[in-house]
Amino acid sequence: MHWNSFHRVPLIKDKSIHDVLEERGLLEDYVSKYPVSPSDEDAELATTSNEPLKNYFDISYFGVISIGTPPQSFKVVFDTGSANLWVPSTYCNTNACTNHKRFNPNLSSTFRASSTGISILYGTGSMTGLLGYDTVSVAEIEVTNQMFAMSETEPGIFLYYASFDGILGLSYPSLAIGGATPVFDNMMTENLVTEDVFSFYLSPNGQTGSVVTFGGTDPSYYTGQINWVPVTSQTYWEITMTNSYAFQLHHSKSFFYLILQAMVNCNNIQSLPNVVITLNGYEFSLPPSAYISQSSGCSTGFGLNGKDQLWILGDVFIREWYSIFDRANNRVGFAKSV
Repeated sequence: MHWNSFHRVPLIKDKSIHDVLEERGLLEDYVSKYPVSPSDEDAELATTSNEPLKNYFDISYFGVISIGTPPQSFKVVFDTGSANLWVPSTYCNTNACTNHKRFNPNLSSTFRASSTGISILYGTGSMTGLLGYDTVSVAEIEVTNQMFAMSETEPGIFLYYASFDGILGLSYPSLAIGGATPVFDNMMTENLVTEDVFSFYLSPNGQTGSVVTFGGTDPSYYTGQINWVPVTSQTYWEITMTNSYAFQLHHSKSFFYLILQAMVNCNNIQSLPNVVITLNGYEFSLPPSAYISQSSGCSTGFGLNGKDQLWILGDVFIREWYSIFDRANNRVGFAKSV
């Protein structure tokens, strides 16, 4: 594929909500009030009107998009676990909104109002807002008349401490709330991308170099062949492991599943084994350097997931394996990241 046939959005690595709460001495109090419980997550996954807020607890990668004419810029999570686009708006005066950039529909000549409201339930409250239509620009791709949500209220202290302003969902349209068509679906329908594919590269080098690419794959970010795994549920990007466990590929998760962190001795990291995950007959290996976090002590990036046989492959996995989301063929591809 020619280099200019796809569009890249640089991903910014910033402090997660977890990091900010920890720095301010608020983490223990927050977790005691809003425990990250496997049973809570299972319940929230049961309905598309619920968006598990804890999915964003350890997110540290964001990209910039713009909405309106002239463009108003926002830092968003490119979330493969949801399907709606929403940002704070000037309709919202809660602390979480005033602490972030807010979309002002009165400043956009292309904005079109809607009378439809939206409510997304979280473990700590709900985001309520209004739906509207406007031009959304992602990596120089302009999607006209894109339906998106403008928040009127945002829950508790959680989003107040977020480094991101809003969320751009990249899951299947079956998860979209309020009848919205996801941004990437509109890109496909309007033939704004060469291929119905987007892909993630998460740099191992810290703050810079990570990117989400729309319209194809970028060979400069991976080596070797791409191994494909079929999607088993066209809701979340769900795939099946060889031993019949289900995986939800969710780049927003900093750990496989952030519930419990097992502490390990920092001096023993190199003696730990590689973790090998088998998908569609292909083996994907994670060295200890990939699944051990040394940000504060040394802890593994593994956690429990309650009663369901569902794992989430998040940042830990994607930093090692360039990840390709193929809507045309309903499959996910992995190649070794450079």
